[in-house]
Amino acid sequence: MAIPKKLTGWSRLILLCLSLELLLEAGAGNIRYSVPEETDKGSFVGSIAKDLGLEPSELAQHGIRIVTRGRSQLFSLNPRSGSLVTAGRIDREELCAQSAPCLVSFNILVEDEMRLFPVEVEIIDINDNTPQFQLEELELKMSEITTPGTRIPLPLGQDLDVGINSLQSYQLSANPHFFLDVQQGPEGPQQPEMVLQSPLDREKDAIHYLVLTASDGGNPVHSGTLQIRVQVVDVNDNPPSFTQAEYHVSVPENVPLGTRLLKVNATDPDEGANGKVTYSFHNVDHSVAGKFHLDSYTGEITNEEPLDFEEYKVYPMEIQAQDGAGLMARAKVLVTVLDVNDNSPEVGITSVTTEVPENFPPGTIIALISVHDQDAGNNGHTTCSIPGNLPFKLEKLVDNYYRLVTERTLDREHSSGHNITITATDQGTPPLSTQAHISLLVTDINDNPPVFEQDSYSVYIPENNPRGASIFSVKAQDADHNENALVTYSLVEDTIQGVPLSSYFSINSDTGVVYALQSFDYEQFRDLQLRVMARDSGNPQLSSNVSLSLFMIDQNDNAPEILYPVLPKDGSTGVELAPRSAEPGYLVTKVVAVDKDSGQNAWLSYRLLKASEPGLFSVGLHTGEVRTARALLDRDALKQSLVVTVQDHGQPPLSTTVTFTIAVADSIPELLADLGSTGTTADPQGSDLTLYLVVAVAAVSCIFLAFVIILLTLKLRQWYSSRLLQTSANRLTDIPASNFIGVDGVHAFLQTYSHEISLTADSQKSHLIFPQPNYADTLISQESCEKREFLSAPQSLLEDKEEIFSQVNL
Repeated sequence: MAIPKKLTGWSRLILLCLSLELLLEAGAGNIRYSVPEETDKGSFVGSIAKDLGLEPSELAQHGIRIVTRGRSQLFSLNPRSGSLVTAGRIDREELCAQSAPCLVSFNILVEDEMRLFPVEVEIIDINDNTPQFQLEELELKMSEITTPGTRIPLPLGQDLDVGINSLQSYQLSANPHFFLDVQQGPEGPQQPEMVLQSPLDREKDAIHYLVLTASDGGNPVHSGTLQIRVQVVDVNDNPPSFTQAEYHVSVPENVPLGTRLLKVNATDPDEGANGKVTYSFHNVDHSVAGKFHLDSYTGEITNEEPLDFEEYKVYPMEIQAQDGAGLMARAKVLVTVLDVNDNSPEVGITSVTTEVPENFPPGTIIALISVHDQDAGNNGHTTCSIPGNLPFKLEKLVDNYYRLVTERTLDREHSSGHNITITATDQGTPPLSTQAHISLLVTDINDNPPVFEQDSYSVYIPENNPRGASIFSVKAQDADHNENALVTYSLVEDTIQGVPLSSYFSINSDTGVVYALQSFDYEQFRDLQLRVMARDSGNPQLSSNVSLSLFMIDQNDNAPEILYPVLPKDGSTGVELAPRSAEPGYLVTKVVAVDKDSGQNAWLSYRLLKASEPGLFSVGLHTGEVRTARALLDRDALKQSLVVTVQDHGQPPLSTTVTFTIAVADSIPELLADLGSTGTTADPQGSDLTLYLVVAVAAVSCIFLAFVIILLTLKLRQWYSSRLLQTSANRLTDIPASNFIGVDGVHAFLQTYSHEISLTADSQKSHLIFPQPNYADTLISQESCEKREFLSAPQSLLEDKEEIFSQVNL
């Protein structure tokens, strides 16, 4: 994996470590190689660099090396080629004996990451051993009356090689009395047996010489021989007989030397020398036979050397009993060694760091520790621990390796050094333990940034604050000393509604006092977010930020605003219409108001402040709905003047009033008549008002009559044109249907007009409000000249309506 050349120092090292960690995790399985035994020193085994995805030159950069335990190092790394090579001559038989396959396991240590990568190398057997027999010559005594077919087991040949290179076949030299029969043993190896095929005659041949040849399957074939000397003796018809076919005994590995382990017993009913039995080992490995002593006369087996469970768990032996005449019997003996917790755990510190800066992050590797116990079972199960009051922890790796890492960031101001005791304990009875010690020095750096007293600050300031006033003070502490603890304050650059933050706030760099440079309006700024930076004077400088939330407290500085009813711009009051037939609770109108403030400053309540007829109308306290409080009577005045006040709940409260007139009438003509009658009795100028109203009604009636006549004319003209211009039917179909109005359209116009008119009048002057009628949608045409001329009639109607307004206002 290529590392950019422009990265240097820690950056390059961290990137290399991360890359290598990814490669190691991607190939979490063992790396496996194979090499023939007996190869020369420096022979190529495998490419470690290639399998790790590295260049050969990167091995030294990562500190990659071989870590083994409990044996001499058989392999080494070639730093030039990145290859694994043999460190010397390797004898497979010495390493693995008869085990197949023969695997040598070790670990590749990536020192800068303290990671282990298991490696297995299979040692391939070569045919470098010749089959051998433990005896050079075998002497057998056979009675001359031995019946043909008698089988005499022969010693097994031993070949230290395995597989095809091991012992494959036996061959017996030619003899008229004997032939070789090889049986497949129950445990796998071939069992050669010499079979008597014709009776012996001592007087003819007292001794027979044969040669047993054992051959392997290698290329070339190797073979070994055993000289067999068969002495024909006189009649001995009872061979020895063991009391058991197999003897079993279990002994602890720490049994004292010379301890009697067991006794074998064989009997022979013959008399004299033919009945005297002697014992000897048969087909026993030299290493096993050297640990035990067999009394040839009593059959007692004792241990001559210490037993080691870690070396052999079971010692198999075969005991041969032979009488004086040469007859034999054999029995198996299995000595099982029981493990004893006689090995304390072994603690090895492979790599250790003695100094570490205090700002190193949690997980920093301090040491690589290996723990091994040669015992088995619970006696070999180990645990590794450190005192719990230290800022370190142990992480278990593969193959009983541990990694000592920092559990949290070290603080030199709290402790400048640590003495770490590592204790490895097995689970035996009694448990055994071993301790190792590591001394670690924590070096000081500027690792403490300024720390604010709080994680965040919230400040509440009333709106309309004075400019230049201090609004808050922040404070930060630095645990370092001297210049590293000298703190200065500043505001983090930002904008508020597009304006730089410095236009609104400033901060004293030494004291941390924040000042407001402008007065704030709650309706413009509900809350503001600032960030204050505290920076020390160390090298490099360290800093920290804190959030300062400013919340404006609303002041009751806005009076309620009336949205409805909307009063006319000429200064007159609005007029609402209430029918005389209205029942109590009839909704006349609704006062709608808003307040720009918030909270209780914007809570509005409505009250009837003044009424020309008290008790006739009521106002909803929270809804602003104006309803009749009782049924209207004939004696009630035509015009009712109401003054409604809208007040908020601020301190002090602010209010707004609205004045409007309610006209009591069931229809507009009735309203006009009532206004006229009322005017003659109440005001000398009422006659003029009545005259104006009558003229207005007459003008409206004339306009309506002209409108009907025009509609009938247009209808007749349309009918006449359709009769004369039948060939132009296609063009006429393009005219929208909305350009023609019939009697139904006139009726709709009258109905709309009569429903949408409202009247407004007060005690001094009247104001008639005529909403825009909807006949325009029916009469508008963009293509017909006749229709454009017709539209002048509504325009005159509007002009007449304006004239009526002016007359009423008089």
